Amino acid sequence: MQRLKIVIIVSLIAASVGFIGFGDTSASENNGAAKIIISRDAEPSMTAVNFNQMGVMTASWYGPRFHGKTTANGEQYNQMALTAAHKYLPFGTILQVTNLKNGKSVVVRINDRGPYIDGRDLDLSKGTALALGMIGRGVIRVKVAEIALDTEIKPIGTLN
Repeated sequence: MQRLKIVIIVSLIAASVGFIGFGDTSASENNGAAKIIISRDAEPSMTAVNFNQMGVMTASWYGPRFHGKTTANGEQYNQMALTAAHKYLPFGTILQVTNLKNGKSVVVRINDRGPYIDGRDLDLSKGTALALGMIGRGVIRVKVAEIALDTEIKPIGTLN
Protein backbone atom coordinates (compact mmCIF):
# COMPACT_ATOMS: atom_id res chain seq x y z
CA MET A 1 0.00 0.00 0.00
CA GLN A 2 2.82 2.41 0.91
CA ARG A 3 4.54 1.73 -2.44
CA LEU A 4 1.31 2.47 -4.31
CA LYS A 5 0.89 5.73 -2.40
CA ILE A 6 4.44 6.82 -3.31
CA VAL A 7 3.93 5.91 -6.98
CA ILE A 8 0.69 7.92 -7.07
CA ILE A 9 2.31 10.95 -5.44
CA VAL A 10 5.31 10.86 -7.78
CA SER A 11 2.93 10.54 -10.74
CA LEU A 12 0.93 13.57 -9.57
CA ILE A 13 4.09 15.60 -9.14
CA ALA A 14 5.35 14.62 -12.58
CA ALA A 15 1.99 15.46 -14.12
CA SER A 16 1.94 18.89 -12.49
CA VAL A 17 5.47 19.65 -13.71
CA GLY A 18 4.87 18.78 -17.33
CA PHE A 19 3.75 16.20 -19.82
CA ILE A 20 4.41 12.48 -19.35
CA GLY A 21 4.35 10.59 -22.57
CA PHE A 22 5.87 7.85 -24.65
CA GLY A 23 8.15 8.88 -27.47
CA ASP A 24 8.36 12.34 -28.98
CA THR A 25 5.59 14.89 -28.61
CA SER A 26 5.07 18.30 -30.10
CA ALA A 27 5.95 21.29 -27.95
CA SER A 28 2.68 22.88 -29.08
CA GLU A 29 0.78 20.17 -27.17
CA ASN A 30 2.70 21.08 -24.05
CA ASN A 31 1.98 24.83 -23.72
CA GLY A 32 5.57 25.60 -22.76
CA ALA A 33 5.73 23.36 -19.67
CA ALA A 34 8.77 21.20 -19.06
CA LYS A 35 8.53 17.96 -21.02
CA ILE A 36 9.16 14.62 -19.34
CA ILE A 37 9.66 11.65 -21.64
CA ILE A 38 9.51 8.12 -20.30
CA SER A 39 10.99 5.43 -22.52
CA ARG A 40 9.12 2.15 -22.92
CA ASP A 41 12.45 0.46 -22.16
CA ALA A 42 13.12 2.41 -18.96
CA GLU A 43 13.48 0.33 -15.82
CA PRO A 44 10.81 1.30 -13.28
CA SER A 45 12.15 3.10 -10.25
CA MET A 46 10.77 4.90 -7.24
CA THR A 47 11.86 7.82 -5.14
CA ALA A 48 10.98 8.40 -1.52
CA VAL A 49 8.86 11.49 -0.87
CA ASN A 50 9.30 13.76 2.15
CA PHE A 51 6.51 16.04 3.38
CA ASN A 52 8.06 19.11 5.02
CA GLN A 53 5.26 20.70 7.04
CA MET A 54 5.02 24.48 6.51
CA GLY A 55 2.03 25.13 8.78
CA VAL A 56 -1.31 26.81 8.21
CA MET A 57 -1.61 29.62 5.64
CA THR A 58 -4.31 31.87 4.23
CA ALA A 59 -5.07 31.15 0.58
CA SER A 60 -7.08 32.98 -2.07
CA TRP A 61 -7.55 32.14 -5.75
CA TYR A 62 -7.14 33.94 -9.06
CA GLY A 63 -8.08 32.97 -12.57
CA PRO A 64 -10.11 34.42 -15.42
CA ARG A 65 -8.56 37.90 -15.55
CA PHE A 66 -5.02 36.46 -15.74
CA HIS A 67 -5.67 33.39 -17.95
CA GLY A 68 -3.21 33.32 -20.87
CA LYS A 69 -0.96 36.04 -19.45
CA THR A 70 2.68 35.49 -18.56
CA THR A 71 3.44 34.38 -15.00
CA ALA A 72 6.44 35.59 -13.01
CA ASN A 73 8.43 32.49 -14.03
CA GLY A 74 7.77 33.18 -17.75
CA GLU A 75 5.20 30.50 -18.54
CA GLN A 76 1.69 31.16 -19.77
CA TYR A 77 -0.86 31.13 -16.93
CA ASN A 78 -3.49 28.42 -17.23
CA GLN A 79 -6.25 29.05 -14.71
CA MET A 80 -7.21 25.36 -14.72
CA ALA A 81 -3.69 24.04 -14.02
CA LEU A 82 -2.78 22.97 -10.48
CA THR A 83 -0.47 25.90 -9.73
CA ALA A 84 -0.02 28.61 -7.11
CA ALA A 85 1.66 31.94 -6.47
CA HIS A 86 3.81 32.67 -3.42
CA LYS A 87 5.84 35.73 -2.51
CA TYR A 88 9.23 34.02 -2.19
CA LEU A 89 9.15 30.20 -2.53
CA PRO A 90 11.33 29.13 -5.48
CA PHE A 91 9.57 28.49 -8.78
CA GLY A 92 8.95 24.78 -9.22
CA THR A 93 8.40 24.15 -5.50
CA ILE A 94 5.79 21.41 -5.09
CA LEU A 95 3.25 21.82 -2.29
CA GLN A 96 0.46 19.71 -0.89
CA VAL A 97 -2.36 22.10 0.04
CA THR A 98 -5.23 20.89 2.25
CA ASN A 99 -8.50 22.75 2.89
CA LEU A 100 -8.93 22.72 6.68
CA LYS A 101 -12.76 22.93 6.43
CA ASN A 102 -13.41 19.91 4.19
CA GLY A 103 -10.14 17.92 4.19
CA LYS A 104 -9.75 18.11 0.38
CA SER A 105 -6.12 18.11 -0.69
CA VAL A 106 -4.25 18.84 -3.92
CA VAL A 107 -0.64 18.98 -5.12
CA VAL A 108 0.40 22.28 -6.76
CA ARG A 109 3.52 23.81 -8.29
CA ILE A 110 4.69 27.37 -7.58
CA ASN A 111 4.91 29.27 -10.89
CA ASP A 112 4.00 32.86 -10.00
CA ARG A 113 4.46 35.62 -7.41
CA GLY A 114 1.80 36.92 -5.08
CA PRO A 115 -0.63 37.35 -3.47
CA TYR A 116 -0.41 41.11 -3.20
CA ILE A 117 -3.08 41.55 -0.54
CA ASP A 118 -1.94 41.77 3.09
CA GLY A 119 -2.76 38.74 5.20
CA ARG A 120 -2.74 36.25 2.31
CA ASP A 121 0.06 33.72 1.83
CA LEU A 122 -0.89 31.76 -1.31
CA ASP A 123 -2.78 32.63 -4.49
CA LEU A 124 -4.15 29.43 -6.01
CA SER A 125 -5.22 28.86 -9.60
CA LYS A 126 -8.94 28.45 -10.30
CA GLY A 127 -8.36 24.73 -11.00
CA THR A 128 -6.77 24.34 -7.58
CA ALA A 129 -9.60 26.29 -5.95
CA LEU A 130 -12.15 23.97 -7.61
CA ALA A 131 -10.25 20.88 -6.40
CA LEU A 132 -10.20 22.27 -2.85
CA GLY A 133 -13.89 23.26 -2.91
CA MET A 134 -13.17 26.93 -2.16
CA ILE A 135 -14.56 28.79 -5.20
CA GLY A 136 -17.53 30.25 -3.32
CA ARG A 137 -15.57 31.24 -0.22
CA GLY A 138 -12.69 32.93 -2.04
CA VAL A 139 -10.29 32.94 0.92
CA ILE A 140 -9.65 29.96 3.21
CA ARG A 141 -7.15 28.58 5.70
CA VAL A 142 -5.05 25.71 4.36
CA LYS A 143 -2.46 23.32 5.73
CA VAL A 144 0.65 23.38 3.54
CA ALA A 145 3.47 20.85 3.18
CA GLU A 146 6.37 21.03 0.74
CA ILE A 147 6.85 17.77 -1.15
CA ALA A 148 10.54 17.05 -1.58
CA LEU A 149 11.89 14.09 -3.53
CA ASP A 150 14.96 12.24 -2.31
CA THR A 151 17.75 12.54 -4.83
CA GLU A 152 18.57 8.84 -4.76
CA ILE A 153 16.48 6.80 -7.21
CA LYS A 154 16.07 3.14 -6.34
CA PRO A 155 14.72 0.24 -8.41
CA ILE A 156 11.16 -0.65 -7.37
CA GLY A 157 12.16 -3.94 -5.73
CA THR A 158 14.51 -2.22 -3.24
CA LEU A 159 12.11 0.07 -1.35
CA ASN A 160 10.82 -1.21 1.97
